[in-house]
Amino acid sequence: VTVYHIELEKAGKSPGLQIWRIENMHLAPVAKASFGTFFTGDSYILLNTIELKGSSKRWDLHFWLGDESSQDERGAAAILATQMDDKLNGVPVQYREVQGHESSIFSGYFKGGITYKKGGVASGFNHARTNVSDVKRLLHLKGKRMVRMTEVEMTWKSFNQGDIFIVEVENDLFQWNGSVSNRYERLKGCEIINNIKNNEKAGKGKITVLDEGDKYPASMLKALAGSPKDIRPEVVDEDVSQKPIKRKAATLYHVSSDTGTLEMKEIGAAPFKQDSLLSGDCFIVDNGAKHSIFVWKGKAASKDERVGALKNAEEFIKTKKYKPFTKIQVMAEGAESALFTQFFKDWKRKDHVEGFGKAYSVNKIAIVDKTKFDVKELYKTPKLAAKHGMVDNGSGKVQVWRIEGNDKVAINKEEYGRFYTGDCYIILYTYTPRSREEYIIYFWQGAQATKDEIGGSAILTTKLDDQYGGRPVQVRVVEGKEPPHLLSIFGNPLVISKGGYDKTAKKEIGLSETALYQVRSTSAGGTKAIEVTNSASSLNSNDAFVVKTKNECFVWIGRGASDAEVAAARFTAGAICKHSVAEQKEGSESSQFWSVLGGKKEYASSPRMLEDLDSNPPRLFAISNAKGRVTIEEVPGEFTQGDLEPDDVMMLDAWDVVFIWIGEGANAEERSVAPGLVKEYIDTDPRGRDSNCPVHTVKMNMEPVNFVGFFPSWDHEFFNR
Repeated sequence: VTVYHIELEKAGKSPGLQIWRIENMHLAPVAKASFGTFFTGDSYILLNTIELKGSSKRWDLHFWLGDESSQDERGAAAILATQMDDKLNGVPVQYREVQGHESSIFSGYFKGGITYKKGGVASGFNHARTNVSDVKRLLHLKGKRMVRMTEVEMTWKSFNQGDIFIVEVENDLFQWNGSVSNRYERLKGCEIINNIKNNEKAGKGKITVLDEGDKYPASMLKALAGSPKDIRPEVVDEDVSQKPIKRKAATLYHVSSDTGTLEMKEIGAAPFKQDSLLSGDCFIVDNGAKHSIFVWKGKAASKDERVGALKNAEEFIKTKKYKPFTKIQVMAEGAESALFTQFFKDWKRKDHVEGFGKAYSVNKIAIVDKTKFDVKELYKTPKLAAKHGMVDNGSGKVQVWRIEGNDKVAINKEEYGRFYTGDCYIILYTYTPRSREEYIIYFWQGAQATKDEIGGSAILTTKLDDQYGGRPVQVRVVEGKEPPHLLSIFGNPLVISKGGYDKTAKKEIGLSETALYQVRSTSAGGTKAIEVTNSASSLNSNDAFVVKTKNECFVWIGRGASDAEVAAARFTAGAICKHSVAEQKEGSESSQFWSVLGGKKEYASSPRMLEDLDSNPPRLFAISNAKGRVTIEEVPGEFTQGDLEPDDVMMLDAWDVVFIWIGEGANAEERSVAPGLVKEYIDTDPRGRDSNCPVHTVKMNMEPVNFVGFFPSWDHEFFNR
């Protein structure tokens, strides 16, 4: 059966995530507002495009199968994924994703968690709705870092003592905490229920948090079938690793189906030799002990072999009698993922250089370009704006209000793009895509804003939405998570300073006379300048910085700073300083520069920071026994300081060194078992890592610079709030 769709022509053209739902064997694009929500009766295709240096790209291609999706839809998803892969010249790494057992790469796209909704195309459920009040549903929250929200039957029999549940009855939201759930899960539940209120209900509704055994409101009891006596005991997660065992338990097979049946020839056990992979053939790395297999397609393999790689993988799983949710990765020669190459000893990429040679530019940090994000260029080249996933080139009309008590107060245009961490703002963006005005309302919430200001920003956004007949798209933005389009509409880098507006004083207070700003471009485009602790230890060779005092101003340029970051630092200096600017290149600083920062100190400048981190990217894991048993769970996607949980022990694998981070609330068992688990992790690394790899133990609030440098930004006061 040949299934084709015009959407294949649009796939992978621009950086970012694209999602399609399978509808009548064709691809139907999913709106960005619905990203992260999946109907259990459907199948989906997701394509993440990453722009590399020059004009090349790489892709991660996922097809997701809902538990209740039909065999026809599943078959169409596999066929369309193969056709999309072929359209992109076989370069994407393909992933088969099964509901409830998604890969960490997939889960990392949705930091707010994944939501499963009942129904599908056949049921007529087509879109996730926002700003609605007529909803009755029960959501089951499962997982700590890979949070999955599943819509379940509205009955007490759906509840269990180990998890968090959200009951939604019109505009009332109830968070129910099982008696065996832990603190982290309860906090995650609070975050999600607030997201539902702010994003799906536009700030409407009342939130009530209930613990198991509390007196339940009448409206909640009426909405749920059965009685609280039907609540089940805790259900143990099937796919959470107890410990990092059998990491070397991988076998390499040569596979062929030329005869019409799957033929497998065992090559050997990990670690493998790279020259075992022959360009004219296809191979499978069997890591079934970890519920994963990898398919490698040689560039000279026949078209039938390459097209049939996925089918062979599924047949392999059946032959081995592995669990049906076993993860599958399919990749072409030259596009191998780090999870695949970890099973080979001394894997070398085609641009590998021996000795002192470097296959990368010394003044760049990673394989992903830090793209210059200049609104003037967007005026000239709308295509550049489109590639950053924006609705337009950011040249529409902008209005900005600051939240003051129960009101929003317009700020002067000269202050647009100058935010304070103690404030909240509402930004109304008006643009005209097709001879008709359209609107986006961003409500930005500073990290140090009060609860009243944060709540007020959501309520006032709803009122503004009502003034425009409910037509605007509402976007809640938390400090540090600004989308590229918001960064573009001010025309210059966003500058975020400490302090906040005081209504009595009628001005911003808490401002720093001497301030240090870190300037960094985001992977999706755009630059921000964020005020950090005024100390030389805050510097990072990856970035540019601005230092201002009452009488002086400096721009510091790290060895790995991109051109976009240097340009943004120069703009920021001009915007916040009243004096001439002195530029300081890393390694050639003046004594006066160090004096302003309180003296020269060690900062994040490890050679590892200046390497291409794509081959062995840093990975963050949590070690916890919050459920009464020790579990290890990887943090999905790009991790931040906020992923370090004070109640846990964390492991940061930076390849040349492994860090054990001990949260202040970690218990004795977690602290005692962590070193042994980390040693086992290193010893069983299928990449053949040196067993004497250094292990550094660091404690919360005493992190060294060579640890904090692996995080996008670091706030030394973060854990004290």
